Amino acid sequence: MPDTTPVAANDPPRHAELRRLAREHFDRWALGYDRSRLNELVFFPTVRIVQEEIARWQRVRGSQPFRLLDVGCGTGTLITLVARMPETELVVGLDYSPVMLRFLAEKIATSPHGSKLHAVQGDAERLPLADGSFDVVACCNSFHHYPQQAAVIRGFRRVLRPGGVLILVDGFRDNVVGWVIFDIFVAAIEGGVHHAAWSAVRDAVQAASFTTCRQRKIGVLAPLLVTVAGV
Repeated sequence: MPDTTPVAANDPPRHAELRRLAREHFDRWALGYDRSRLNELVFFPTVRIVQEEIARWQRVRGSQPFRLLDVGCGTGTLITLVARMPETELVVGLDYSPVMLRFLAEKIATSPHGSKLHAVQGDAERLPLADGSFDVVACCNSFHHYPQQAAVIRGFRRVLRPGGVLILVDGFRDNVVGWVIFDIFVAAIEGGVHHAAWSAVRDAVQAASFTTCRQRKIGVLAPLLVTVAGV
């Protein structure tokens, strides 16, 4: 399937090439994504983190209905779980890979909560979504694939409503273990990726006019950086 995602006039050719490579990588991976060994090590812990952060945010705001956008949703493990929550009004999964979204569409078709679930193909750097249309934006283990990371965070801020929250999880590369795993091994395998430093993520969040930012590291063998930013 050809890539029909619009490209900005000022988009550097290198960035378009990185997106193409990422799409091809995830199109191939989609075929065995739900059986990946990374599920137990990285993906399932990340889903639990997002669920915990949503619960924390809901306790503060009073368990109101909410709309969630998952950027880089893959086959939809997170959004199909979030859709089960009674407060969930709408859940949208956005991914650049049409093959990932094909598997997500199959899950939506068989889910008892399918009316809440929607899949969108799109570029994280140019979200095809209206301003202020979500209460929660989640981005899990895909941020390192985005060439213009500050622009991505500005896009997250744009689609969030007042009182909303960003939950961003990616590899933590600011210690020796994380540096070896993410800056050496993952970079060698996936190519053209960039795991941003703790401080760089925080600076981008603050520059995008989020009002709060809380960060923490979790895990040892595959350390993750969790950034939670409020609007």
